[in-house]
Amino acid sequence: MSELFDAVDALIASRSPLPPPAERKRLRQAHGLTLDEVAAALKVRRATVSGWEAGKTEPRPPERDAYARMLKQLAQLYPANAPVPPEDTAIPEMPAVAAAAAPSAAESAQAHADSGVARRITARSTAPAAVPRPAAATRPTSRGPAAKKAAPADTPAGGREARFENGPLAVVDVDAEGQVLAYCVGGLVLDVPAKSLSALVEWMLGEGRLGQPKLSGPGKDADPLIVLTGAACERYGLPSTLTKEERLAGRIPEGHKVVKQLTRADWQLTKRGFGPWARIYRPAQGSDRSCVQLCILSWDALDTRHWADAAQLPSADLARLLGVYASRVMTPRGSTAVTGLELMTALHPPTRASEPDADGRRYSEHNPGSLGKDPVDCAPCEAPDGHPLLADLQRFHQRTPAEVLVEEAYDWARPLTDAECLRPHLVGIDVNMAFAAGANGLTVGLGAPTHVKAPVFDPKVPGSWLVDLSHVDLSRVKLAKDKWAQLDGELLPSPFTPKGERPTGPAWYATPTVAYAVELGYDVRPIEAYVRHDNGRYLDAWYNRLRDAYLATMADLGVHADMPPADFLAAMDGYRRRDPQLAIVVSAIKATVKGGIGKLRERPRGEGWKPGQPWRALARPTWRPDIRAAVISRTRINMHRKIVKHAAFTGQYPVAVLSDCAVYACDGPSPLDFLPYRDGKPLPGGFKLGINPGLVKWEGTQTVLWGEGVRDQFNAPELNLARYIKDGTVMDQDTGE
Repeated sequence: MSELFDAVDALIASRSPLPPPAERKRLRQAHGLTLDEVAAALKVRRATVSGWEAGKTEPRPPERDAYARMLKQLAQLYPANAPVPPEDTAIPEMPAVAAAAAPSAAESAQAHADSGVARRITARSTAPAAVPRPAAATRPTSRGPAAKKAAPADTPAGGREARFENGPLAVVDVDAEGQVLAYCVGGLVLDVPAKSLSALVEWMLGEGRLGQPKLSGPGKDADPLIVLTGAACERYGLPSTLTKEERLAGRIPEGHKVVKQLTRADWQLTKRGFGPWARIYRPAQGSDRSCVQLCILSWDALDTRHWADAAQLPSADLARLLGVYASRVMTPRGSTAVTGLELMTALHPPTRASEPDADGRRYSEHNPGSLGKDPVDCAPCEAPDGHPLLADLQRFHQRTPAEVLVEEAYDWARPLTDAECLRPHLVGIDVNMAFAAGANGLTVGLGAPTHVKAPVFDPKVPGSWLVDLSHVDLSRVKLAKDKWAQLDGELLPSPFTPKGERPTGPAWYATPTVAYAVELGYDVRPIEAYVRHDNGRYLDAWYNRLRDAYLATMADLGVHADMPPADFLAAMDGYRRRDPQLAIVVSAIKATVKGGIGKLRERPRGEGWKPGQPWRALARPTWRPDIRAAVISRTRINMHRKIVKHAAFTGQYPVAVLSDCAVYACDGPSPLDFLPYRDGKPLPGGFKLGINPGLVKWEGTQTVLWGEGVRDQFNAPELNLARYIKDGTVMDQDTGE
């Protein structure tokens, strides 16, 4: 027995006791020591000491014995009740990532020159607010399994659940020494011990502590996102790039060795297989889910149209960029379009837990205000060509406006008048987050449509209406109660068609379009309709989330709400150069809005589909072409309403409108040269400069000579100049795409 006691005594003696992490930091600060001084004395890295004080890692012999000796002596000098002098280290405490400030250029340069690893940096008070950029990391000389080696010195615990303490995602890369590293948000870098992809998935779901809390009460937590670089792909047996055949298929073959490896480990893939945005999961056991989302950079997972050169950024910078997007929008689930659609469901989950029954048991039930868990059929007029509802139509039948609902964004232009040709400038203005603004407060259908003959129009009921609006005369419109305006209707686009042409007979329209005809002072008599009595403001939470993300990121870039017009234009000038990475986040947020709305009517893509057959998207409850039509209808009507108000007040008419951009001929190069302001206040209901969704910004200015020149060059008198107003570059004739 004595031998056992001796062994236990020896084991205890081999590990010098240490005080709690918070006490370690207190003792160092009490003696006025910096992290660098302690690290130099113990011959370790600065971040190693920081990790010990944060409780992220524990020292090992022989450093542990020396560290314990130092702390013991400091404890004798500074008892627990002794006053603590101010912190003198280089890293002050700071709030959570989303509310942190950006480093100045000088601080960023110093951080990258520092011998320590990635850490949080606060900006000087004069720097514009932004999310902190992690500094470059240096590599340690020794490692332990899963040792956290870049924990910020003063990372707060508040605002992040312990199970997701390392954030929503990690960019997995391989350094020059061959070590696999996981770059997380806030500058955190983790050593990754996993030797295979299946082991990496297991590690991320366990020790990695990645994920994001649910956005809605009855919703689900977001799955961890693993972003793989090309080097990480090669390390884990994946091709760094896809072959032409794999690109066309959107996946690697099912017989690939990595796919087989996952199968042997009881992991499964979704029906889309192992592509740029693969999902790896095991069937849920009760409320426990085991699922990760992969994003493979070298397979073009990040579309350059929306993410610019994000895939080429250093891993720490990419983690920062994606972390900002995840914290403000949601953890990416695929393309920005897929994420936009998934955000709708995350904010309005289809089911919720019921109230307890007599036995105290709960059941899954429909979540009011959601689209539910089952798809609903659209109305025949809402169905796109090739839909199963139209299977009986002849193959080359061209549906007329009386057969199909066509609610699309504006693409309209007209020749300049003689008076407009004498003005020197063409100025374009662009509506911020136009489709998000169109979704704000919009009542949409939640359930299946009801077919009604000869209905009485009700602007509060969402649906599709067959009605003749050809009698609406834009030369005389109602601006307010008992207030009419005489306009030049020939210089205005029709609000009822995407090309701005006046309707010639009955056609299908969404509720906002028909309601606008009534607003302009004209009676409407629908012939028939498909209405949705089960309705609600399904998109409000979606709008609010994306609006807040957009405004917060623009504020980080120095553009704030409620700025005076001149100050706003000055702030917008070159805002992307202030922080190119946050500028990419802005672009991704905008793409999330447009893509999410577009996904509501996703068309078949390959899949061996033939007209008249169902395609995969139809099985989703979020396949809702009626909601897409309502949002686009309202967005177009919002633009037309502003155009009419502006024309009635100033006598100025647009020469081109493209989606959310309008071009005017004017005497000066700035929007302030033609937008009416009185005492700093804009025309009520008209265009107003500002960053909020629905307000406008300057899009670009060209000369009238340029506009007439490109139209002559392509022999296109009605070439849409709004498409090229930004930089004046016209690559080819306008095709309208």
